[in-house]
Amino acid sequence: MGRATDDIEDLLRRHAPQVLGALVRRYGHFDPAEDSVQEALIAAAEQWPRDGIPDNPRGWLIRVASRRLTDRLRSDEARRRREETAAALTPADAFVAPPPGEGPGTSSLGRAPSEDDTLTLLFLCCHPALSPAAQIALTLRAVGGLTTAEIGRAHLVPEATMAQRISRAKRAVRGTQFRQPDARDRDQRLAAVLQVLYLIFNEGYTATAGPDLHRTDLAREAIRLTRAVRRLLPHEGRVTGLLALMLLTEARTPARTGPDGELIPLDEQDRARWDHTAIAEGIALAEEALAQGPAGDYQLQAAIAALHDEAGRAEDTDWPQILALYDVLVRRTPDPAAALGRAVAVAMVHGPRAGLAEVDALAGAGPAGRAEQWHYRLDAVRGHLLERAGDPDAARTAYRAAADATLSEPEARYLRRRADRLNGPDT
Repeated sequence: MGRATDDIEDLLRRHAPQVLGALVRRYGHFDPAEDSVQEALIAAAEQWPRDGIPDNPRGWLIRVASRRLTDRLRSDEARRRREETAAALTPADAFVAPPPGEGPGTSSLGRAPSEDDTLTLLFLCCHPALSPAAQIALTLRAVGGLTTAEIGRAHLVPEATMAQRISRAKRAVRGTQFRQPDARDRDQRLAAVLQVLYLIFNEGYTATAGPDLHRTDLAREAIRLTRAVRRLLPHEGRVTGLLALMLLTEARTPARTGPDGELIPLDEQDRARWDHTAIAEGIALAEEALAQGPAGDYQLQAAIAALHDEAGRAEDTDWPQILALYDVLVRRTPDPAAALGRAVAVAMVHGPRAGLAEVDALAGAGPAGRAEQWHYRLDAVRGHLLERAGDPDAARTAYRAAADATLSEPEARYLRRRADRLNGPDT
């Protein structure tokens, strides 16, 4: 029963943004559409374990959510009058809501509800009227399927603050025509779209909190959406680079955890278990991305990932080349994660003490307001480098500090095991 329930939850999470996109396209109301989708998801979670999963789960969810939304709209007379006025003023080629008698199988645009509207929803959430922070938060909520609490943890801000940010973003896009943006708008929104997809993938690859290290649904959805964006922009190096980075990173997933879900670090993984088909595609895309224009952040990160994946053994990794790429990357981006990655590369090329000096320099330059999670990452790397430098007491202290700060249970268990296996008295 537990496995079946997990399967249903995965199915609902995968379909939720597609159902929301279908409703927003058809009815044009973001907030009530999201509420109706949530009601449909709750109904499915109650009925499907008892009655079985329907043959067309997405169609079932769209039908139920459409009924809930229609009921909600009809019950609000003032809103209905505003809709009628707006419909009279709406151009013929823009969205109009279906009349009350129209069945759920068609829409006023003549598009079947089974069509996946997630990509259009993605660009809507990255509307230029929104700030970058609001774009990311709204997309993670509507497209990525993350809860407000999860988004708050990913951004290291309180849940209430994130809830307000998402609500303001929904109000800002209210009434916006639901359609694919034209070429100019698409280019303006692309940077935000790619950043959001990267964040969704990262949350899937290493969950910020909870009992599982990997959330397969989020990682796969991010890859699927990035492929869709690449179909729109096949010659855009940033898109190609991001897809390459995702594939090269996700390819290691089969070897990242042990039989009991324990985390296995990169240098200890059984590389025969990596997905070498994905690696081959990722390497080809990384090379293509570098040929498509000046090397940007995603192209550089993809090149670094390719060097890791090309090494048959951990000791074969081309760390000098990785360090050279990180040198370019940190000059381009203020991302502290890139700076921390460079510190590791410095340690691998010049020794652990050189890497520790880099980590210490970063300790006072972490992102404002993110001290706890920033220092968790710093302490995890510091513990590893101190262990390599032959200072077990200091390494144990750093590992335990990192374990206490992370919200990820697999990471915390891994860090505590690293601390416990070092010799010396408990602290």
